[in-house]
Amino acid sequence: MRRLKILIADDESLIRMGLKTVLSTLGHEVLTAADGHDALNIFHTRAPDMAILDIRMPFTDGLEAAKAMYRHRPLPILILTAFGEQSLIESAAALPIQGYLIKPVDEVELAAAIEVAAARFDESQVLAREAAELRYDLESRKTVDRAKAWLMAHGRSEEEAYREIQQQARSKRVSMRLAAQEVLQASGEEAARKSAG
Repeated sequence: MRRLKILIADDESLIRMGLKTVLSTLGHEVLTAADGHDALNIFHTRAPDMAILDIRMPFTDGLEAAKAMYRHRPLPILILTAFGEQSLIESAAALPIQGYLIKPVDEVELAAAIEVAAARFDESQVLAREAAELRYDLESRKTVDRAKAWLMAHGRSEEEAYREIQQQARSKRVSMRLAAQEVLQASGEEAARKSAG
């Protein structure tokens, strides 16, 4: 198990201290907060690797804190609560959290939840990066295709149009996408000159 910096936020001091002891024994660095507001401050100043948040706390509840944390910097989040109400579970399920634990939680259950949450979070981040790369690649291809179409409409064959974009990218040491954007920008400027003239 890797060593993590884990933020625990619970308004009950006995629960907070008990969790801190268990997590410290498991080899983790532990940060503690007594309410959601303090949890957010610690999150911003100490950059934990994971957060375990009580669902009902003063000032800012665990669900709101989880949303704010994830918007600012995604991290694995476990919700810890004494409440198994269906409405709370549904609210938590709508958030980017990795687990929902009902108090009391024993050491083995907590260790397993942390390990699984960290692994699932890492996997989700890899998938998100891959999806972003695929979107970028698709947009790049669309941009190159639009530039090729413009060049073909102005007398080049498809192969010539592609080679022209490729040569421009090489000579300027930019990506094909940027070279294609320059072609499209130039085509827009040419169209503007023709309509003005």
